[in-house]
Amino acid sequence: MLDLNQLRKIFIAVLLILSSCDTSEKQEQTYKIGFAQAMTTDNWREEMNRAMKVEASMHPDFNLQIKDAQNDVAKQIKQIEDFISKEVDVLIVSPIQSVPITPVIEKAMKAGIPTIVIDRKIEGSNYTAYVGANNIEIGKNAANYIVSNSKPNQEVELIEITGLQTSSPAFERSQGFHEVLAYHENTKIVATIAGDWEKTSVGDNLKSILDSVGSTDYIFAHNDRMAMGAWEIARSKNLEDSIQIIGVDGLFGPNGGIQLVKEDILTATVLYPTGGAEAIKLAVQLLEGDQIDKNNILNTVVIDEMNVDIMQNQFNKMNQQQNDIEQQQSVIREQITTYNSQTNLLKIMVGLILLLLLLGFWAVYLVFKLKKRKRILELNNEKIITQRNQIEKFAEQLKISNEVKINFFTALSHEFKTPLTLITSAIESIAQNHHKQLKDFSYETNLISKNSGRLLRLINELLDFRKLESGSFRLKPLKTNLYEFIKNIYQDFETEAIRKSIDLDLAANNKEIIVYIDRDMMDKVFFNMLSNAFKFTPKNGQISIKIEKTGNNKVEVRFKDSGIGIPKEDFQKIFDPFRQAGNNTKPSSGLGLYITRQFIELHKGSISVSSHQGAEFRIELLQGKNHLSEYLFSEDTSEIENEKSEMALQPKFIPEELPQSLIENAETILIIEDNEDLSYLLKKRLLGDYQVKLSDGTDAISKALEIIPDIIICDINLPEKSGFEICKELKSDLRTSHIPTLILTALSDEESRIKALKAGADSYISKPFRGVLAQLCLLLLPGVPPGEENFSFSFHWWLSPTLADLQI
Repeated sequence: MLDLNQLRKIFIAVLLILSSCDTSEKQEQTYKIGFAQAMTTDNWREEMNRAMKVEASMHPDFNLQIKDAQNDVAKQIKQIEDFISKEVDVLIVSPIQSVPITPVIEKAMKAGIPTIVIDRKIEGSNYTAYVGANNIEIGKNAANYIVSNSKPNQEVELIEITGLQTSSPAFERSQGFHEVLAYHENTKIVATIAGDWEKTSVGDNLKSILDSVGSTDYIFAHNDRMAMGAWEIARSKNLEDSIQIIGVDGLFGPNGGIQLVKEDILTATVLYPTGGAEAIKLAVQLLEGDQIDKNNILNTVVIDEMNVDIMQNQFNKMNQQQNDIEQQQSVIREQITTYNSQTNLLKIMVGLILLLLLLGFWAVYLVFKLKKRKRILELNNEKIITQRNQIEKFAEQLKISNEVKINFFTALSHEFKTPLTLITSAIESIAQNHHKQLKDFSYETNLISKNSGRLLRLINELLDFRKLESGSFRLKPLKTNLYEFIKNIYQDFETEAIRKSIDLDLAANNKEIIVYIDRDMMDKVFFNMLSNAFKFTPKNGQISIKIEKTGNNKVEVRFKDSGIGIPKEDFQKIFDPFRQAGNNTKPSSGLGLYITRQFIELHKGSISVSSHQGAEFRIELLQGKNHLSEYLFSEDTSEIENEKSEMALQPKFIPEELPQSLIENAETILIIEDNEDLSYLLKKRLLGDYQVKLSDGTDAISKALEIIPDIIICDINLPEKSGFEICKELKSDLRTSHIPTLILTALSDEESRIKALKAGADSYISKPFRGVLAQLCLLLLPGVPPGEENFSFSFHWWLSPTLADLQI
């Protein structure tokens, strides 16, 4: 038997024998050609790349590599330096800009690399060859065409749309165009638009020019894409039949200049050959040692309705021939592949025969079979890992989406149930005291009005969100004094600022700033900004509003508060629907800032946020009418002071201190609730039978330890700690663990009940509740066995004899 070392030696010998079969093959040299393309955002450059590839495919020993700079000068310089470091045999460059690319091309020439410049020129002449059309001649051809097609002594008005100013084609085409027109006094260029070769660079400037001059006779665009953009603008103003548009490129294809001339979209186009095939032919001549011309100028021609059919037929034939060549090359490549496959198969057969003679069929079979199975297992394992990762990713996305939805509906439930609780309780109080006069219910009627308005705002917020999602909002811009408009909203919050001892300030560097806005939308925007500021600013804090005209017809409105601020990672998230900052413990629908941003963007404005010792929102609006030209304007003369926001329509009722006449040895109840209206309502209800103490949640633990109440009523959504955390902390302290605790919340799901149980709560009541709270407190007092009170509601014992779930 052969040992492992002997088998290894035999196997190496077989490999050497097989490799020796290639020694007789001719080693062909492969030439590397690097092409640094400026960009491939248009059909003309894609045609250039295609022509190069086809021509290069005619030479099997040529390896063509194309790099796209994506119109980035720095990226193109880096790509050219990469070609230089790889020592390509020929370098072809289509410069994005002339001046910045010149040094790196000179570097390639110093490195001994022949460099061909195509389409656009560089500064100086330190290159091997240039391939491209004469751009000055193209400009002259366009001008001569306009002159020859104009009537004698006719006054002709022109608009010129140039390419990128820093590129040589734009400069030379404009130069040639102006040289011809300088000899014709009847022609006048009324405007010149600086484009960037793309259709989108034409729109706004051409619109404003046509609005000012009315119409023009000709438009000369430096390429067909910008010419097409000019035609679209002319069509939007019903001028497409009165303006003759001339472009440059004359590409063949569905969106090319030839087809545009044939469809009467363009009057004419000047053929601008790509030069791709010619550049590869020059590279071949260089590598074969032939002498080539420094400047290789390509022929050009004007294509109009007289010769468009001829040119199209010629291009059709050329394209068909090109396709035939490509098909033949594909067949050749397939034959070469077949040949190589057969050659490799023959080598394998020889190798197998040798292996059969040396080692035997069985040993070889086992080795290959084991390798094959191992590879299959590895592939299966990779597929399983990939699928597992995808499942985990989808599960995480689904989890996040589900949490967002749950948080939204939970917050929305809280937002609806709290005002409903206050409304129903106020109505119940009126019903129970029907013998009193209406003036005695000023607090209850104010509570109903205030919370009805709050519910209306929530409903309007949902309706606004639905309209934004469906895109059905239409602006109604009115001429508005921005300072007076904001001052009107600012005054509505002055009472709230006094009540919370907040320093509220409004300042402007110009009080006569006029803007065109939809007052209803922007009233909601500024109202929401101030509401959020008051929501998160503590007592004795500061809120400032600054209006500043920043120039360029822009106005900036800044809302700054001294509240809890916003984490930097949440700056963008807070403007998404149903989302809020991570440090926000207050319940909200998560729609306010989303609607605010959408309303501002409908006005072509923007909103941004920063946070340092509080939050600052910056709203930027545009002055004038041009940015809202698609909407109908109204020169409204009504006084802004007559337009009152929702807060201004609410009664300004400040609850007075309630009188307290208690029976001897009355029990003490501590109410932990951050909603002042609800705290006042609960205190008013329980004051006759209990001594009531209030806490907004920030001092709940210290106050409970200070007074040691007989009962604690605690909300869940509180500023610093949740009701569950406060309940758990109190139940963990021996000094307060005996105190019955009632969880009062808008949440009614099973998960919240379990949390309440784990936190040690004795009872759980969901909003909205009616007149059962005093009876429930009596039930929770020590010494009162459950079941003695006669309640008119469904009462279920839940998990323990002392923990009740009360759902009204």
